[in-house]
Amino acid sequence: MTDILFDRSVKIAPSILAADFANFGREIEAVEAEGADWIHVDVMDGHFVPNLTFGPAMCKAIRPHIKTVMDVHLMISPVDPYIDAFAEAGADIITAHVEAGPHIHRTLQAIRGAGAKAGLALNPGTPVEVVDYLLDMVDLVCVMTVNPGFGGQKFIHSQVEKVRKLRAMIGDRPIHIEIDGGVDPITAPLVVAAGADALVAGSAVFKGGSVNNPAPYGDNIRAIRAAAAKVL
Repeated sequence: MTDILFDRSVKIAPSILAADFANFGREIEAVEAEGADWIHVDVMDGHFVPNLTFGPAMCKAIRPHIKTVMDVHLMISPVDPYIDAFAEAGADIITAHVEAGPHIHRTLQAIRGAGAKAGLALNPGTPVEVVDYLLDMVDLVCVMTVNPGFGGQKFIHSQVEKVRKLRAMIGDRPIHIEIDGGVDPITAPLVVAAGADALVAGSAVFKGGSVNNPAPYGDNIRAIRAAAAKVL
């Protein structure tokens, strides 16, 4: 696992859901070389969300290719039986949904107990107040700005105010605010101005490039970062 030092600089976390599935290792190496700060892995079970993606074995396979941070987002229910497997696969951050199970406090304890940073994800329809009694248990809160399940969806603007409220609730605690869904150079400044510091981007990073032509990945990452920097 990577030793993650906390800071509030803007992190760009490309989602490999938008990468070439036949070339994950090379895709990861390419986006990291082009400036990615974290690598975001969207795990979906076809039950909690209407899509089916990756499991612990795939995470273990790509771990040697990741030199930055492996940010694993579990869109699965139940979560608890799989925490150890994803931790053993090398996840640095494991994020679970507050909506995915009855005992989220226990889930967060289990994630930290497995040696990973604990993330908590909130769906668009979930009020920010649910994190009130969990803030001392988390290292990251992921605000979903689309409904989870598929890449390429449109950004839900009502979530910007949720980010602003969350930032006020967090205060000086060392907790990242991550945004997942519809992040691009237009929406990134909105959420960064509201207090976010980790931006998951899929199609906005991978569009126009390939493992044999990775330069567009860098252009796309720099465009998002530059847009976000304008509001800092």
